Amino acid sequence: MAYDGFDLSGKVAVVTGGNGGIGLGFARAVAAAGADVSIWGTNADKNAAAEAELQAINPSASAIKCDVSDEAAVEASMASVIERYGRLDACFPNAGIGTQNGKPFFEHSNEDWFSVMDVNLNGVFYTLRAATRQMVKQGEGGTLVMTSSGTAIQGAPKGQAYAATKGAMVSMTLALATEMARYKITANAIIPGWVETAMTEGAFSREKFVNAVIPRIPMRRWGTPEDFGAIAVYLMSDSSRWHTGDIIKIDGGFSIF
Repeated sequence: MAYDGFDLSGKVAVVTGGNGGIGLGFARAVAAAGADVSIWGTNADKNAAAEAELQAINPSASAIKCDVSDEAAVEASMASVIERYGRLDACFPNAGIGTQNGKPFFEHSNEDWFSVMDVNLNGVFYTLRAATRQMVKQGEGGTLVMTSSGTAIQGAPKGQAYAATKGAMVSMTLALATEMARYKITANAIIPGWVETAMTEGAFSREKFVNAVIPRIPMRRWGTPEDFGAIAVYLMSDSSRWHTGDIIKIDGGFSIF
C-alpha cells in the first residue's frame, strides 16, 4: 500500500517569487502532490510561462502579478487567492532580490540598503501577516516556509543588506514557530546553498568563482530548483505537523566542509 502522508489534495499554497528558481521548484512539487498553487511575481512574462507549466501539472494553478514590497498589493493578492480557492494552507515567502552593485559597505547609499529591505524583509512581513491572519481565521493550522540563505550564517562581503534580511528571516521563523504553535501553524526556514538560478547566473559565469566554490561543495555540483521540491511537499504535508522552528540546510554539504 502506498504511503499517502504527502498527499496535498485539497490544500492551497502561495509561493512568492514562484515564477522561477527555488520558488518554482517549490511550486512544481506541491502542485504535483495535489495542491492548488498561486505563484506571485513581478515579471508578467515569467508569470505566464510558469503558470502554463504549473497548469500542465495541476490545472488549478494560477499566477498573480505582485510586488511584495507594496503592502496594498500583497493584501489585494492574498484576497484574490482566498476568493479563488476559498482557503490558504501554506505560504512560501520566497521573493527576494540580491545586492549586485559590488560596492564596499561604507559606500552603500540609503537606497542601496532600503531597496533590499523593502523586498526581502518588509515584503516577507506583509506576506506572512496576511497569510497568518487567514490561517488563524480558518482555525485548521497551516505551514510557513521561509527561504533564508547561507549568508545568514556565513560572512558575505559587500552583501550586508541581503545577509541582514536573511538572518532576520531565521529569527522571524523561530518567533513565529513559538507564537503560531497554538494555532497549529508550523514555521520553518530553509538555508539553500549555491543554486543555479537567475540570481546566481552572474557569479556562476565567472571561472574564478566556480573554481573556488565547487571544491568546497562535497556533492561537487550546484543545486537546482528541483532539489527543493521534496522539502516543500514534506513541510506542507500533515506528516510534518510536529516539525516546527527548524532551520534546514540544503546545500550539498557546503556549510559543513
